[in-house]
Amino acid sequence: MSGARIAIVGIIMTALIAGAALYYLQVYAYYVEVGAADAQVELTSVVTGEAEPIIYDSFDAIDSDSSPIRYRACFTTALSQAMLTETYVIADDAEPRVAPGWFDCFDADQIGADLETGDAIAFLGTENIHYGIDRIVAVYPDGRAYAWHEINECGAVVFDGNPAPETCPPESQN
Repeated sequence: MSGARIAIVGIIMTALIAGAALYYLQVYAYYVEVGAADAQVELTSVVTGEAEPIIYDSFDAIDSDSSPIRYRACFTTALSQAMLTETYVIADDAEPRVAPGWFDCFDADQIGADLETGDAIAFLGTENIHYGIDRIVAVYPDGRAYAWHEINECGAVVFDGNPAPETCPPESQN
């Protein structure tokens, strides 16, 4: 019986260590802070269709090379929602992605609820910032703003293994 107990304890310990390692890798290991030199906040103009830089302050962001949708940012802007809605493309059906718990300035549940009630407005930041991935920026009336990456229509098709529709840019774009 003692050999069986040792094997069971060994299996349980291995599972616990593997589980802890997997948790660490998912929540902490691959994220890096985006430095001020690499910070960029852009919104897509309704006139030109191009992403243009906007003024911002108090920028805090994380990103990861392991996935293009791990980007999250928190910042403030002095631009009003009224001016933004007249100047930049609104992103309908934007849905923020949950950030790691340690990145506490970004509350995806609250941002999502506020987008649904109209307390915040989502804008298209940069289309195809990575192929099939758009940067979305949500702005509140008081100037608080949040950004994240979402899979766009072209990405959803291509990432499922299907050829890109004719309306999509070539995959080599980014």
